Amino acid sequence: MRRLLREAAWWVADYTYAVIWQVRAFVSRTDPEDFVTGDGVPIVVLPGIYETWRFLQPLITELHGRGHPVHVIAALGRNRWPVPRAARHVTAYLREHGLSDVVVAAHSKGGLVGKQVMADTEAGGRIRGMVAVASPFAGSFYGRLMLTPALRAFSPNDPGIRALSRELAPNERIVSVYGTFDPHIPGGSELAGARNVRLETGGHFRILAHPRVIAEVVRLAE
Repeated sequence: MRRLLREAAWWVADYTYAVIWQVRAFVSRTDPEDFVTGDGVPIVVLPGIYETWRFLQPLITELHGRGHPVHVIAALGRNRWPVPRAARHVTAYLREHGLSDVVVAAHSKGGLVGKQVMADTEAGGRIRGMVAVASPFAGSFYGRLMLTPALRAFSPNDPGIRALSRELAPNERIVSVYGTFDPHIPGGSELAGARNVRLETGGHFRILAHPRVIAEVVRLAE
């Protein structure tokens, strides 16, 4: 009973965080060009499905304040594209802007997109590593129950999920950060061969604000 109450509290806190930051993202008029200055290692942020880059703005602001140019991929929109197509947008951006030795900071589906880019022979060489927060590398049981193709694509049996799971080479350059309890990914986000960081808290969204996330990105970048 105590565990159920704790998970219920995490669930409420998680969705409260998500609603607050979705609203702030909707009303924000911040220009992404404000964050591309800096002398540090470049960072590319990849949001989750139905999120714009502004959902990750607290992370972006903190990293830019540390001197890192932070890049967002406007072409991703709310990240509803299939993972391979979204990865092509990221690859095109890296090439167009001549970015290399990049650190990727990704949330949820963004981690799948990042791994897809890292699996590409040429584009993957431009990426130093990735910190993926609450990413469904093995899919999610709930994907099987979804009605829309964009969400059903997270099923563990989806061909895209299964194909990406067979791409093992990028894993050693990935840090997977996830909570003890994730209401969206009941199977967790552990990734074989990666550096897995399991936080003693719960949530799918609110762990983006956990200090360990910033620490892991900084560790890769600095």
